[in-house]
Order: sequence, then structure tokens, then C-alpha cells
Amino acid sequence: MDIRSARLHLAALVVAIGAIGFASTLSIIPSAIAPALAANVEAWRTEWPKTDFAKHSIDLDEIFSGGPPKDGIPSIDNPEFKPLAEVEIADSEPVIGLVLGGEAKAYPLRVLTWHEIVNDVVAGVPVTVTYCPLCNSAIAFDRRLGDRVLDFGTTGRLRNSDMVMYDRQTESWWQQFLGEAIVGELTGQTLKTIPARLESYGNFKARHPNGSVLVPNNEHMRPYGANPYVGYDSSQYPFLYNGSMPEGIPPLARVITVGDKAWSLSLLRKQERIVDGDLVLSWTPGQNSALDARVIAKGKDVGNVVVQRAGADVVYDVTFAFVFHAFRPKGQLIIK
Repeated sequence: MDIRSARLHLAALVVAIGAIGFASTLSIIPSAIAPALAANVEAWRTEWPKTDFAKHSIDLDEIFSGGPPKDGIPSIDNPEFKPLAEVEIADSEPVIGLVLGGEAKAYPLRVLTWHEIVNDVVAGVPVTVTYCPLCNSAIAFDRRLGDRVLDFGTTGRLRNSDMVMYDRQTESWWQQFLGEAIVGELTGQTLKTIPARLESYGNFKARHPNGSVLVPNNEHMRPYGANPYVGYDSSQYPFLYNGSMPEGIPPLARVITVGDKAWSLSLLRKQERIVDGDLVLSWTPGQNSALDARVIAKGKDVGNVVVQRAGADVVYDVTFAFVFHAFRPKGQLIIK
């Protein structure tokens, strides 16, 4: 089966996903599809003539087609915002809260689920706010690299089930979870990560009542507020992942990562507060999962996580255990 055929199979699966739920669909994906989605550099060159595939830091066979083509999941490049008072979203819905230079913006997952990348400017700083649903990875980057300002889009490819982005200036490919270029001219370069919270809309409003919230440029473009990955975070296995699994914890259990260290969300939820040296992790209830119910506002309560050092937010991510295991194989995962 070639890549084109595999994509057609995936397109059919998207219909099935909408009908029966993403978690159920995983069990009917033919095992023959995954090999067909693996690297085919000669085919890639047609779609990516500017990308230098001779330069890469990973085995290209680790990259799979996720189904959509280049920019098939469209990034938001001219984001629109409204004051909080003008946007009706359930207080328990998840948003990425980003605060820079006194400017506070909320990026709802009801929007990012369908676009995955927002290229924005906050307090004069060019930023890229990203969300990979298959990894539940919400990360904000400073998109300046030396004297360049990069703009990012989606390649439609996955590595370890994590989104592979690309910059439009050099068309190098970037691993979203790491913020690192893995293919092309900029291979080995790393973006600066900016502290941001994955939090409930209600918590963001309480912290920053004068903040603003991202709204769709066209509210009819996608079914915003709906979850196309119904039941995914209850699945036994991740999508299009063929790596090893973490020990002692389900692969899709949520973990809080800070660099090479991670804690299981179930542990933090039980203790509500964990102190590790000068690092303080805390948990409170009141945030829906974006990957559970068909309507995000009705998703199960996974709670809010805050990670700070000396009272200041630090870079963290609430992702799945298999993601931390795949990208931080020598990292420490504290389960209990």
C-alpha cells in the first residue's frame, strides 16, 4: 500500500471516528496502514521542494503521515481576539493561558484542536502557541531564531504520534514536543519555550479579568467546541505510535513534565501539592478534558495544574506518559 492509498484509508477512518469515537476506531485501523505511512522521501520532495531532506537529526522512518497534507490542518496566522466579556465559553473548558509583558491572552482548545498552531504577537514578542491533540501537548514558543522571525504551519506528519511542524521561511520540520528542528536547513536548532498554563477558562478569567480570548476567524469553518477525538484519552494505545511503552503506567495516562522529570497526574491529583526542591506543583479541580466527550464542555474533569519556582510560573506540559517516555527515554517518571 502506497502513501496515497494509506491517506485514503485514513480519510475513511475520519468518517468512522466521527461516528463511533476515536478510541473505538483505533481498534479497527489495519496494521498494514502504519508501514505505508512511513517515510517516502522521494514522494515528499514533490510536496516539499524547499526542504533539505539530506539534513536530519532523526531516522526519517520515524516520521509517519497523519493523513492530512501540508497545511491540511490550517494554522491561524492572523488571529482575532475579543474581550472576555464578549466570549461565551463554559468556565470549565480548557484554554492555554499566556501572559507576557502585562498582556494576557487565552487560546481555547475548542479552537486549537482544529488548527493546532497560532502564530501571534504578545506584548511585542512573536510567539507560536501550539496544541497537539494526539499528545495533549500544549506549548508556547518564542518564534524568533537569531535575527529571523519564523512562521509555523502543520506538515501533516507525526513522529511518536506528536505533531511535526514546519517553518515557512526554510521549510525545515520541527518536533512540537521538543521545539527542535529535526529535518532541513535548521536541523538542531531549538526554539525558546515560554511558560504558559493549560487551565480552565474560569481560572484564566479570575487571574486576568482584562485579558482577551482567541476567537475563530470564521466561526463556520469548523465545528468549534466539538471534539473529533472522542474517547481518545481513555484508549489503551496511542494513534500511529510504534515505539516502546512506559512501565507501570497506562500509555495515555496524563503526566506533568518539567524538563527530564515528570509526575503522574493521578499522583498530583491525590496529593494536590507536590514540592520537589524549589519546584512546586499544585492541582485543583474544574477543567474539562478536551479529548473525552463529543462536546469539550462535557468532558471529564482532569483539573488544573500550576507549576512554579519561587512563585513564578515555569515551563511545563500536561501530556501523556507514552510521549514523555518516547522523547525523554532517560527521564525520571514519578508514578507514586
